[in-house]
Amino acid sequence: MTRKRKSIQVVTMGCSKNRVDTEHLLSQVSDVYDVVPEEAMVHVDILLVNTCGFIADAKEESVQAILTAAERKKNGEADKLIVFGCLSQRYREQLPGLIPEVDDWFGARDLSLLARSLGGKPAASRPLRFLFERQEPFAYLKVSEGCDRQCSYCAIPLIRGPHISVPMEELIREAGELAAAGVRELILIAQDTTFYGLDLYQRRALAELIRKLSAIEGIEWIRIHYSYPADFPEDLLEEMASNPKVCKYLDIPIQHISDPVLSCMRRGLDGARTRELIRKLRENVPGVVLRTTLIVGHPGEGRKEFQELLDFVGETRFERLGAFEYSVEEGTFGAEHFRDSVPRKEKKRRLSELMQRQQEISLAFNQSRVGSVARVLVDDWVDGVYVCRSQYESPEVDGEILVHALPEDFSCRRPEDLRGNFINVKITGADAYDLLAVPIQSSRS
Repeated sequence: MTRKRKSIQVVTMGCSKNRVDTEHLLSQVSDVYDVVPEEAMVHVDILLVNTCGFIADAKEESVQAILTAAERKKNGEADKLIVFGCLSQRYREQLPGLIPEVDDWFGARDLSLLARSLGGKPAASRPLRFLFERQEPFAYLKVSEGCDRQCSYCAIPLIRGPHISVPMEELIREAGELAAAGVRELILIAQDTTFYGLDLYQRRALAELIRKLSAIEGIEWIRIHYSYPADFPEDLLEEMASNPKVCKYLDIPIQHISDPVLSCMRRGLDGARTRELIRKLRENVPGVVLRTTLIVGHPGEGRKEFQELLDFVGETRFERLGAFEYSVEEGTFGAEHFRDSVPRKEKKRRLSELMQRQQEISLAFNQSRVGSVARVLVDDWVDGVYVCRSQYESPEVDGEILVHALPEDFSCRRPEDLRGNFINVKITGADAYDLLAVPIQSSRS
C-alpha cells in the first residue's frame, strides 16, 4: 500500500530574494511533499510563512501574514505552522512568546536546517529551484547573500550576515537548468550585485559572470537589480553597452542626493559623485532606463534637503522610481546615533509629493514611447489580453505592456502557446504605469 504524501505550502513575504529562498527550499523537499501553490486556500499538512524584516511596514505585513496563517491552523486548514526568514532571524527570541500558535521558528540563515527538519536532503550545491506547472518566462538568480555595507538605516547585515558570493560555476549550472525549463530572462539579484566576486575572486566579477551567462542557450535577456552606486564597476558599463542580451535597464538605489543626508546614511559617496555616475550611465549606455529607490524623512533631511531631492528627481527624470519613509530599525547605526526628527505626518506628506512628481515623469516617459515598435516578452494571458514587457520593464515592480490580440494574430492555436515567446508590437497608448500595444507581425521567437 502506497502511503499518501503530505502537503506543504509556503506564503512568501517581502522581496524577490525571499522568493528565491522559498523556491530553493521547495526544491529540496519536493521529493517528500506535494507542494501546494501559495494562492490556494486548501487544507495543508504543513504551512510555512517566509517573512520580511526590512522596514516597519514590511514587518507589520509579515506579522499579519503569520497571524492569518495561525488563524488557518486554528480553523483546521493547516496541521502545522512554521515561520522562517528575515523577521524570525531578527526577532527569534521575542516572537515565540508573542505568537505561540507557531510550531517552529527558523531564521533567514537556517534554510538547510529547515529543509532537514522537513525531511529533505539539502544538496551540497544549489539545486534547481522548484517550478510550478505554470512556469514564468523569467527567474531571479541570486548571485550572493548578505552585505558588507554599513548604511545607517539598514538592518540587512544584521539579518543576512556578511557578503558571500555564489561561485560562478554554480550560478551557470542553475541558469542552464532554468533555461532548459523555459526561462528566457534572468534577473540578477543580491543585497549588492556590484559587490559580486570580491570575496571569491578578489575582484568585482559581475561583468564576467554576465558574459558567461549570456552564452547559455535559451537565455535572451539578463537584467541587473540592486546595484550599489558607490565604487560602481566600469567594466559593467561596457558590458551593458555592448552585450545585446543585457537589458538596457539598471536598478540602482540612490536613496538620497543631499550631502548631509547621504553622510548620515553612510552611503559612501556624495551628491556630486552620484550625479557623475548617472551622467556616465546615460552617456555610456545610450537609452538606458534607470530605476532607483529613495528614502524620505531620514535624519538630516530638513525642508532644504527634501527640496534638493525633489529638484534632483525633476532634473534626472528616473524612468522608474520607488520610495519609502524612514523608520527606526533596532540595532542599526541610525537607531543608536540619530534622533528620528521628522514627524510621521510630515514623512507621509513628503512621500506623497515625491511620488506625485515621479508620476508626472513616468507618464511623460511612457507617452514618449507611443508610436514606437518594441520587442516584448509574453509573460501571461489574462482575460483576453497578452501581458508583456519590453527590456525597459522589470516584472513585479514596473508596469506592463498589454496587447489586445487574438491567437491567430500570432499564428498560434491557443493564447497560452505564446507565453515565453518574444513578439514585436507597436505601442498605441500609455498611462503613468502601463502601456497598450498591438501586434505588428505574426511571427514569434
